Amino acid sequence: MAMAQSPRAGSRTDDLVDKGTEQFKKVADRVEGFATGVSAQMREVSDSTGEVAGNFKKAVDKSVKAEPMATLAMAAAVGFVLGALWKS
Repeated sequence: MAMAQSPRAGSRTDDLVDKGTEQFKKVADRVEGFATGVSAQMREVSDSTGEVAGNFKKAVDKSVKAEPMATLAMAAAVGFVLGALWKS
C-alpha cells in the first residue's frame, strides 16, 4: 500500500531542486569566467611569443651579417648541446 506524500514533502523537494539549480548556475558562471580569463591569457601569450620570435629573427639576421663565423660557432654549440640532451 503506497503512502501519500504530505504537501510539505513536495515543497521540500522543490526547494532542494531550486537550491541545486542556483548552485549549478553559480558554478557555470564561475567556469565561464575562468574560461574567459584563460582565453585572454592565451591570446596575450600568443602575441608575446610572436613578438619574441620576431625579435629573435632580427637578432639572428643582424648577427649573421655582422659576425658570420661567431654566429656559425654559436649555432654549432647550440646544436651540440641539444643533441647531447636529446641523446640522454
